[in-house]
Order: sequence, then structure tokens, then C-alpha cells
Amino acid sequence: MDLARIERLERALVVGDFAALTGGQAKVAIDQARLLAEAGVDVTFFAATGPASDRLDHPRIRTVCLDGHTLLSDPNRMRAMARGLWNRDAARALAAEAARYDPARTVLLCHGWAKALSPAVGPVLAGGPLRCLYTMHEYFLACPNGGFFDYRARAICTRTPLGPACLARNCDARHAAHKAWRVARGALARGPGRLPGGLRDVAYISETQRRAMAPHLAKGTRLHHLPNPVAAGGAPVDARANRDFVFVGRLSPEKGGAMFAEAARRAGLRAVFVGDGPEADAIRAANPDAEITGWVEPEAVQARLARARAVVFPSLWYEGQPLVPIEALLRGIPVVCGDWSAAAEVVRDGRNGAVYHAPEVPALAEALRRVEAVGPFDPAALADEVAPKRHLARLVAICEGMLAHP
Repeated sequence: MDLARIERLERALVVGDFAALTGGQAKVAIDQARLLAEAGVDVTFFAATGPASDRLDHPRIRTVCLDGHTLLSDPNRMRAMARGLWNRDAARALAAEAARYDPARTVLLCHGWAKALSPAVGPVLAGGPLRCLYTMHEYFLACPNGGFFDYRARAICTRTPLGPACLARNCDARHAAHKAWRVARGALARGPGRLPGGLRDVAYISETQRRAMAPHLAKGTRLHHLPNPVAAGGAPVDARANRDFVFVGRLSPEKGGAMFAEAARRAGLRAVFVGDGPEADAIRAANPDAEITGWVEPEAVQARLARARAVVFPSLWYEGQPLVPIEALLRGIPVVCGDWSAAAEVVRDGRNGAVYHAPEVPALAEALRRVEAVGPFDPAALADEVAPKRHLARLVAICEGMLAHP
């Protein structure tokens, strides 16, 4: 796909919680800013927290970082709770920034608010001077905990967000008081924050996400399919020569690491966990032979993938568009995942991985055994679908359409 012709778009105001590469959401926002700048669009990158990534060093990118705290990094817990509900300073700063630019030539591209900006920025997104494209990376526009996931039951939640059953259920990973705080934030988002009701243009990154969120968006919301940009992170891998079954990411309950550890033990396969988190001890207990590397540098992650027979993505929730499975497939490494996860959209059972149909140890163990029969496959079609140049073309086309139709 060739780059869509840029006719109206002169500047993008990219907005998010992070200016640093803290995870997939921040990476996409930063990559998007860089792609636009390299295409000749002037970019202002507005973030609540820093430090700014070196990827933002570009003559066409101006970075505005409020140098604030995330909810978890703020040493003053009362201040964190108050700002998490309504960060008035962030909202004022964003409103002032948005007022600087020509609405006929500028689009605001928002990549989330739940970690620092708060619902206070909602009126700028929904009713400010600039047309706004809101990219959903999670589910905070509807669900109080952002994942449609019940951490107590360790299962996908189908309750109506902020409905009676939701309010009565403590689904939080921490405690009931934290759930109550999240409910209050959700109410503020829907009310004075005008989220999601006031958003006219919303981008979804996977069909799984669209199906989950569409019932909770306002009638008339324009939905745009905008998958994340992903490039291969290393050389092709001959996975058949390897024996490690590799998990990459945070070891937290919703990621399904303990289930994978038990399934690998039952299947007699070597499990490697690249990452760390609160479930590390549970993983060791389930599979004493499993290796947990802890957090490592990106180059070391790619080195671990080069030794993988398969990447295992046992996440128990929907996800948005997880990057690790795509990065593995682009290198020729099969992927094992559940059919409820957005990862299943890129995995073809028996061809480039194995898909299982129940979040249970026996089903996962059987999929681990089956994936060993998967031979070489061609990732060219997937590489084209998620290529950064294709993401840029889609993004420019969406922005041009928004500017053409006030």
C-alpha cells in the first residue's frame, strides 16, 4: 500500500500518558509520531510523564512533557488518587496546547488517559478545537478496570460496565476500595469527561477489540480499523531446531503464566519466562523446572526468541492487539494462544501455530504438543498487513477524511 497523499494534514498533536517507552501503548504512540514526522507532518507529542524517548528526537517533533507522575509512581497516594480521578492541570495544559493550532490542518491523536492524564482531558478530546481520533489500546472507555476481566474469578467479565452487577462485584486485582475508586473514575469519564459519548472518531486495533467495545460506544461513532505498526525485530528463526517454549511479558494473573507453567510440566516441555511480576512464585511452584529470566533488554528478548520452538501467549483476557505474538510470527516462530484473545486473529491453527478453545490446563497442554508439528511458514502476508508504512497510510487516510468532513 502506497502512502496516502497528504493534502490537508499539516500537524498532529499526539497525546498520551507516557513520553517514555514504557510498554506497547506508549511504543505505538511514539512510533506513530515518528512515522508522521518522517512523512513531512509536524508533530507535537504531548505526554503527562517522562522522560522523553530518544525516538522523539526529530526536527519535526516538538515534545511537551508535563513531567508528572503516573498513578503508581506518585509517592503521595492521596494526590495520586485525586489526580487519577480528575487531573485538572493536565487538562488545562492540553487545552492550551490544542488552542495553538489551525483546526483545519491539525488532528489530535489520543492514545489513552488512564495512567496519568485522567478523564479530565475528555472535554478537550470530545469538544475541543481539534478533530480527535481516539485509539483504543485497552477497554477503559467502558470497563472500570480496563480489561473486561474479573481478577477474582480469573475470567473474562461479561457484566454491563457500571451496571448493578458490575457495581456489586469486586473484580479488582487489589481490593474492593480500589474497585470503588475505579468506578468513581468511570462515572466521571462518562459524565463531565464525555467519554466515550463525545468521541466522534475511534480507532480499534483488532476485531476482538471492536466486538467487545462497539456496544458501549455512542451511536454514530465512526469506527476506523488501525492496527498497530509492527516490524520484525530480528533475523528469521528455524524454530524446528529449538526446544524452548517461550513466554514474554509481565507475570501477572491475567496473562496466564501459571497455567502455561503447569501445562508445560504436564506436556514434558521446557518453559522459559522472559519477564517478571507478581505470579513468579506461583509459576515456580507449578513448574520448578521452568526458567524465569526476569526483565531483560530488547536485544536479549530477541536472542531468547531465536531459541524458541514456539511463543506461548496464554493470556486470559481479550487483549487489544498484542505485539509479542506478531513479532514472533514475523520471525517464523509458531505461536500458541487461546481463541478468545486478539492474538488468535493472526494465528492459523496447524499452519503457523496452535489455537486452543478453553482457558484450561489440559487444553493448553494439548496445544503445546500439537504446535511441535508445525513446520516452516511464510510470514510475508502478515508482515505486509502490520508494516509501519501501511499503518501510516491508513492513519493519513483517516486524518484526511476527518479534516475533509467537519
